[in-house]
Amino acid sequence: MTGESHNAEFAAYVAARSGWLRKVAYLLCADWHRADDLVQESITKLYVRWPRVRRVESVDAYARKVLVNTFLAEQRTSWWRRTDRAAVLADGALPPAGDLEAALDLQRALAALPPRQRATVVLRYYCDLSVDQTADALGCSPGNVKSQSARGLEALRRTLAPGRLAFSEGAARNG
Repeated sequence: MTGESHNAEFAAYVAARSGWLRKVAYLLCADWHRADDLVQESITKLYVRWPRVRRVESVDAYARKVLVNTFLAEQRTSWWRRTDRAAVLADGALPPAGDLEAALDLQRALAALPPRQRATVVLRYYCDLSVDQTADALGCSPGNVKSQSARGLEALRRTLAPGRLAFSEGAARNG
C-alpha cells in the first residue's frame, strides 16, 4: 500500500472515530479543551504507528488504549500538578435532554475521582468494556480493574447520595 493510500485510510478512520475519541477523552479529563489536546496527541501517536496499527484486530481498542495511556501519563507531569482541576467547569458538555442538575452532579462526581479510578469507570461503564478488556487497556490485572471499579462506583454513590449534591432539591428550594 502506498503512502497516499495509508494517509487516506488514516484520515477516514480519524474522521469516523474522532467524535467518539473526544467523548471518551472528555469523560477522562472533564474539560473539552484538554480532551481536544488528548485526542490530538493520541491521533498523532496513531499516525506514526498507522502501518502497524491498521493490522491489529481492533483499531478502536488500540486507539482507546493510546488515549487512556496519554491521559494517565499527563496526570504524572508537573504541569498537571500545578493546575486546579476543581476550577474546570462543564464547558457545554451537557446532554441535550434529561435532568440537567443530575448531569452536572454526575459530571462533577466523575471529575473528582482519581485518574485511574475515573479511567476504569469510563472504560467499564461508558465504553462498555469487559473487565479483561479494561485490564488490557489500562495495562493492569483484572483484579485491579474490579477493585478500581468498586472504589470508583462507591465514591460516585457517596458523592451523589441524596443531601450531598450541590444542586439537591433542598438547596434548590432554599436558594
